[in-house]
Amino acid sequence: MWHENILRDDISKARGLDHGAWVPLKLGYPAANIPVTQLSIQPDLDPTNHYQLGQALRPLRDEGVLILASGNLTHNLSEFRGRALDAEAPDWVQIFNEWMSWAIAEGRIDDLLHYRSRGPEAVRNHLTDEHLLPLFVALGAGEAGQSRRHLHKSYSYGVLAMDAYAFP
Repeated sequence: MWHENILRDDISKARGLDHGAWVPLKLGYPAANIPVTQLSIQPDLDPTNHYQLGQALRPLRDEGVLILASGNLTHNLSEFRGRALDAEAPDWVQIFNEWMSWAIAEGRIDDLLHYRSRGPEAVRNHLTDEHLLPLFVALGAGEAGQSRRHLHKSYSYGVLAMDAYAFP
C-alpha cells in the first residue's frame, strides 16, 4: 500500500523538512537514521477531513510505519509576542488545554472534531485550525477504541501548549 498509493516519483526529495517535522524528529531520532516522508496539512479542509486522512493512513502502522503528527493544543501568535519563554499560561489557555486533554482521554472524537463550537475559549486559542489539524490526523491513525496516553504537558510563552500524546 505505502509504495503504490503514497510515494510518487514527482515528490521533491531535495526539499527540507518543516519545523513541525524536524523538531520532534531531532529530539526523538537524533541520529537521523529513519526514512521520513512529510505530509502537509490542508488548511482549507476541516478537522473531519484530517481525521479521515488519519484513518486512511492507519493500515501503514501494520507495516511498521510511525505516524507522527506535530502541532500545538493551543496556538495564538497574536498573544505570543512579548511573553517570556517561561511565562505562566493564562486561564483561557489552561481551560482549553484541560478540555482538550479530557476530550482526548475520553475518546470524545465528535467533540474534538467540533472543538471550535464545543471547546471553551477555542477560538481565542486557535484563530485558525492549522496548528491543531495534525492532532486529527493522529487521532484518525490511532487504533479505534484504544486508550490514549498523555506523554508530556508544558507551556512555552504561556500560550503554546506543548503537550504530547500517543495513540497506540
